[in-house]
This record gives sequence, C-alpha cells and structure tokens, in this order.
Amino acid sequence: MKLSLAIVALALAVPTVGFAQDLKDTTSSDQYPNTFSSGSANVSPFTQKSKRFNDWSISAGVGVPLMQSADLTSIKNGNGKNLFGYSAYVSIDKAITHAFGINLQYDRGETRQGWFNTKDAAPADLSLVGARTQYDAISLLGDINLSNLLRRVDNKSTNRWAIHGYAGVGTLAYRAYQKDANGQRLMTEVKPFKFGSLFAQAGAGLKFKVNRRIDLETRLMYVYTGDDEFDGGGAQYSAINQREEQVSDNFFNATVGMSLKLGKHESHLMWHDPLQELYYKIDVLANKNQDIEVCKKGDADNDGVCDDWDRQLDTPAGARVDGAGVALDTDLDGVIDLYDKCVTVPGPVENQGCPLTPTAPPATGPVVVNEMNLEGIEFDLNSDRILPNNTPILNNAVSYINSSNGSYTVIGATDTRASEEYNQKLSERRANSVKNYLISNGVNASKLNAVGRGKKDLKYPECDPATKCPEWKNRANRRVYFEAK
Repeated sequence: MKLSLAIVALALAVPTVGFAQDLKDTTSSDQYPNTFSSGSANVSPFTQKSKRFNDWSISAGVGVPLMQSADLTSIKNGNGKNLFGYSAYVSIDKAITHAFGINLQYDRGETRQGWFNTKDAAPADLSLVGARTQYDAISLLGDINLSNLLRRVDNKSTNRWAIHGYAGVGTLAYRAYQKDANGQRLMTEVKPFKFGSLFAQAGAGLKFKVNRRIDLETRLMYVYTGDDEFDGGGAQYSAINQREEQVSDNFFNATVGMSLKLGKHESHLMWHDPLQELYYKIDVLANKNQDIEVCKKGDADNDGVCDDWDRQLDTPAGARVDGAGVALDTDLDGVIDLYDKCVTVPGPVENQGCPLTPTAPPATGPVVVNEMNLEGIEFDLNSDRILPNNTPILNNAVSYINSSNGSYTVIGATDTRASEEYNQKLSERRANSVKNYLISNGVNASKLNAVGRGKKDLKYPECDPATKCPEWKNRANRRVYFEAK
C-alpha cells in the first residue's frame, strides 16, 4: 500500500511549492520606482536569488500511539490494559513566513488495544478480547510557530527553543484485527481516498535547534479518526462497539524526531524573528559611540579641501579649486587659472595660457617659412580625440600653412604613463588625427607628414615614470605640434 501512498504524497507537494514564498528584500534598480514605495527602491521579484533564508526541510520521527477514546483502549480505563503500539512519520516541510508553514506528512503505525497483546496467547475467557490496527495516513498540516508568533522580544536569548502547533486533515487507510480464545481475525479494512477515510489530527511540538542544519523535536498529536470501527471492535453495532457512546475511535501519538533543513543560507525562516532582529539593530546603534572626526588627515596644501578626499594634494598656494581639491582650469588649456594670462581662451603653456598668433604673410608674393613651432594642441588621457578648445589653434594653422610654400611635420607626443609600445601608437594616432583635420579643412595633403614620438619627446622631461608630476604638466606633455621641414 503503501508505495502508491508515497507517490501520491509527492504529487500533492508539487502545487504547494509554486505558491509558497518567504520574506523578501527591496533592491534598487534603474527601472521606474514602485508606485507603493518611497520611489527610492523597487520590490525585488519573488525569485530563489532574492531569498534571505532557507525555507525547506525534511522531517522524520518515531513514536508510540495510545488508543484513548474507543470501545477498546490502550490505556487502563475499563476497556483495556496499558498496551503500546508503534508509529513513524516522514514529512516535507515548507515555511511560508517566520510563523507559518505547511507540512505534507506520511504516517504509518500500529495501535494495540484491549485486554491483552494480540501477539500473546488469548485467555480462555471469551469476554476478554485484544485488538490491533495497522494504519497508513497522508495529511496536510498547518505549522504555526507559536514562539515566533507570541515571543517576548529579548535579544539576549539564544533562540534555540521553539513551540509549534500543528493541525490538518488527510486520508486514512487501516486494517483492524481482533483476537479472543477463538483466534485472530480481520474485522475491518478501509482503503485510502474514500469518503469514509478522511481524518484529522492536531497537536503541539517542542523543537530544539542543534545547528543550522539539524533540529530535534518531540510532538504530541491527537488523531480523530471519525470511525467507530478503527479500534477492532467490529461492526458499528456489535456488542463491543456498544460499550461506549462515542462514534469515533481516537488516539494520542507521542513522537520524537529530527528535521534536516535544506538550502544554502545560514538561517532557516522558521528560526527568524523580525522583531528580535529589529530591536537588536536598534540596541547596537544605541550602544555604538560614534565620534565623527573631520579632516583626520588634515589639509596639507591649505586649499580648503580635506586630504581625506582631496584629489590634488599639491595645489599651488592661492589657486582656486573645485570640490575635489583640483585647481581650476576654466579654458581647459592645461594652465591653471592662477598662472593663466588668458583664463577664458585656451593657449599653450609656454605662452602662459594665451593662444599664439602666427605672423601674417606679406601683402605680395608667396610666404617663405623655414620653421614653425605651433603648440597648444593637447589631449585627454588615453585619447586621440580633438578637443573643442583646439579648434581655434588648428584653424590658424590651416591659414598659415596654406599661405606658405613649405611643408610640415605633425608630431604627436604623450605623457610618461603606460608602456613604451602603447604610447608610441597613441602618439601616432594623435598626430594623424590632427593631420586629417587639417586636410579636411583645406590643407594640401602633400604639405603634411605625421610622426609619433610617444613619451620620448616630453615638454617637461622631469616627469619621468618615477616622478609624480602635477596634472597640468602631464596634460602639457600630451600634445601635438608642428615643425617645418
């Protein structure tokens, strides 16, 4: 029997899993904010990834059933002697919240009742009968964690004990035997999943948490069979079943068992108390002495920005800085405003931040130029993109080169950061970027040649890899300039 019952038990567990969820966190995202939240967070989806706690476990246990309310009993109360049967159970447990769960449970056992054990010889007195009932049951139980539901918040507690309440219904199959001086016989047999096979059970258990994986538990359950023939007394109106007026043979089932908690998280949901966690965090914050120390590392360059978050620790005295402590360079020409004579117009470093103006060609005749050294074309770190502030300089170069009869070499250079090979390729890209710009704006391609010198041609040679240079010097080293051939 009772392989089919085990298969049905697994089948019943499947729909239960789909609708069971545990506590979830809220997570920030780039999607539209949840309408029901403050707008700063979205509720995370119900996925396995968003769980904080384990919520599955497998339980098993053994015990002793005692027929208590019947025409033949397991307790010496006029209808029998003290007789002890056996029972066992196994269940699949799912925690829904920290205080409620659902268990799919399979029970198997044998009750023994009457005036003697049916395995012993029957007395000669025909009025003395013994009985035993072999049963199998499948039930769906609600599991209430009374400790989490009613617990007085005490964050000093180890929280290793918990009282649980159980109640549920299911289907019961059994075979009841009776024995007297005439021998033993089968009195009643009930198949599972029949209308008359429904039963209910309820009770309480005390759990002890051994570790994050194992719980021990003792339970006392009361089983209501709803059947007057369960005790082996025979037909409903037999002589034995006329002894008591009740129409249901009920029994106690005392068990001890163990639960194996499944999952990768440290805690199981049924051992989590949200209120306890909240009060614990409040106590931690209340007991924590936080002395805020501002500018712990000081302000070495006296620019008004603490060294803890100052990105430029050697700002020159008197220079205006931004919120990160970096000296301002309004026109982004590599010369900070403190030293820039043309604050709003970009220009090369050697001209104190002011643009160079090429000498105007003579009114008549071709312009003969033997040498031109036009600088101020600078680039961002790791970039060959022509910056907008380079446009005026390059447009002047277009006019100057077109008015002359010479040819020019466009030379690219970098700062000292990165490898030799990388800087060489980057300088070539920068030189070609400027060359292409000049050609696209009207310069004859035959007048230009592009060369990259990497970090071999530094405007500030003192900025070698071992020396920490200010950013404006590194920026000045990242440049393109012209030389007449």
